[in-house]
Amino acid sequence: MCGITGAVYFDGRIPAEQTLKAMTDIIEHRGPNDSGFFAEEHIGLGFRRLSIIDLAEGHQPLSNEDDSVWIIFNGEIYNYKELREQLLDRGHRFKTMSDTEVIVHLYEEHGEDCVKLLRGMFGFVIWDRRRKTMFGARDHFGIKPFYYRRDANSLLFGSEIKSILAAPNVHRAVNTEALFQYLTFQYVPEPLTMFEGIQKLPPAHTITVTANGDVSIRSYWDPMFEPVERPMGEYVEQIRAGLMDSVKHHLVSDVPRGCFLSSGIDSTAIAACIRRIEPLRTFSVGFMGPNNETTIARQTAAALGTEHYGKLITTGEFFGALPKAIWHQDEPVADPSAIALYHVAKLASEHVTVVLSGEGADELFGGYRIYREPGALRPLAWLPPALQRFLHAVAQWLPERTPGRNYLLRASTPLERRFLGNAKIFSEDMKADIVRSHDGLLQSYKSPFEVAAEFYARTQHLDPVSRMQYIDMNLWLPGDILMKADKMTMAHSLELRVPFLDKELFEIARRIPAAYRLADGTTKAIFRRAMKGIVPEPILDRPKLGFPVPLRDWMKDKHGELLLEQIRASGIDGFLNMAAIEEMMGMHRSGQGDYARRLWVIYVFALWHVTYMKEQPTGAVAVG
Repeated sequence: MCGITGAVYFDGRIPAEQTLKAMTDIIEHRGPNDSGFFAEEHIGLGFRRLSIIDLAEGHQPLSNEDDSVWIIFNGEIYNYKELREQLLDRGHRFKTMSDTEVIVHLYEEHGEDCVKLLRGMFGFVIWDRRRKTMFGARDHFGIKPFYYRRDANSLLFGSEIKSILAAPNVHRAVNTEALFQYLTFQYVPEPLTMFEGIQKLPPAHTITVTANGDVSIRSYWDPMFEPVERPMGEYVEQIRAGLMDSVKHHLVSDVPRGCFLSSGIDSTAIAACIRRIEPLRTFSVGFMGPNNETTIARQTAAALGTEHYGKLITTGEFFGALPKAIWHQDEPVADPSAIALYHVAKLASEHVTVVLSGEGADELFGGYRIYREPGALRPLAWLPPALQRFLHAVAQWLPERTPGRNYLLRASTPLERRFLGNAKIFSEDMKADIVRSHDGLLQSYKSPFEVAAEFYARTQHLDPVSRMQYIDMNLWLPGDILMKADKMTMAHSLELRVPFLDKELFEIARRIPAAYRLADGTTKAIFRRAMKGIVPEPILDRPKLGFPVPLRDWMKDKHGELLLEQIRASGIDGFLNMAAIEEMMGMHRSGQGDYARRLWVIYVFALWHVTYMKEQPTGAVAVG
């Protein structure tokens, strides 16, 4: 795991060493073991290394035999040994045992199609000296980040936005369209970022940049579900074998490794698979209260026989870590569990360099409760569209607390207009109350439903549950789950690996019928069945908690007023209506409604604004 950054200059300049060093040093946390640079006309490459594989010889930037192809690479390729053998058979010569060098020779052999052969997580850039072309890529699921900024004279790129900000003459401004989307999603969906002019390369995409400034972005893979009716038993066996194979591949490293362990089946399944292979250290955090994850995790660890480490996060520690976490995130992600992840990563980094975790299982196997909604709404789903519109109009006129009103509203709303993924914080009507006027932008921007529309358009042949999962695979997973996973672990120089997000395992999951995913009155039904005999019995049907953070209660005590004071002082009153925010906080604290999630979205944006818009990026390094 590492950090990459650099620049392509269209006028032929050689990037200054001072510039590359500034862009690279600011992401030292991604790679504290080593650094490296390469620069010539048009191109500059910077690299920070966290040594995982081939500790002695994995220095980057790295080239092929005649120095005609150079690479900087962030991630891990789990099938690199098999690929290396194939390339050796074709006459390629290697100078290291690293997975990085495999990509170089794979590019020589297959050109830009090399990405299709990679099994792993990656963000990399190749400089082809003969063609004077930069080729970059991001992995299939978006596990590793890739940001870029293009202007008339250059293209800057990096694993983190702060690298781009460290380059000279990079103007910082809030992207108001991204802000409007963030208020709904609680993250900024690809390709936008919260910074005007800086974009994310979407998952499973490549970027090609020529020396004269031509830029092309292409998709090379699509996480499409294509259910196939087969006996459930066949899928059960495939899942068991596929997960074990993925875990074995994800254990490849030359450094100590461990596993995050929560109260649910996903991380427990990963830990159980590892224990069948080797001894294991596991890590968990929680908060005081009835949903304390550490209590259950400790019991699970005992059943699995792991060396377990747990920690209770105090309120002071939670809020005390916020400035550092916000700086590391680059752009706001208002998922409270990100802070819990920050703490469990810190705990794990004291003992290991690599951890495996359970991200992605819900998206692959149908684990979110909201996926059960189409079944619950089925009694009205058969009604003609005209009658559904009539029922919707009637329901809107009913008093808000009328029993059945919400059911009627959702049942009479098309899936494409009600589901945006696992977070829908502010509706468009709510935004109209809280967003200050920006020359009519709120009426003309690409709304969240328009963002989701392109994914719905591709899935008209699928059942509702598969369509919902596809939305989450393309929005929620890279925008929230993987964003916080990468940034919160890299903050502590810890490599996170996610065996569920393996393209070979996905080939199994994407063919499972929805009726197998949601069955027996539960989510992930077929996965739970596949894990029988592997996961301890009490965990098989345990509901998902997911780092439950007691925000609702905290905002009702002194922390609510402190949060409001920080929001007032953050400078976001040019974007958001402070009176509306204060009214929301007052209603929450007086028990007139639960506004915790909405207030948290605003608060995280406020902290981000202070960190990246009011302070210089170099000043923010101190909290990192």
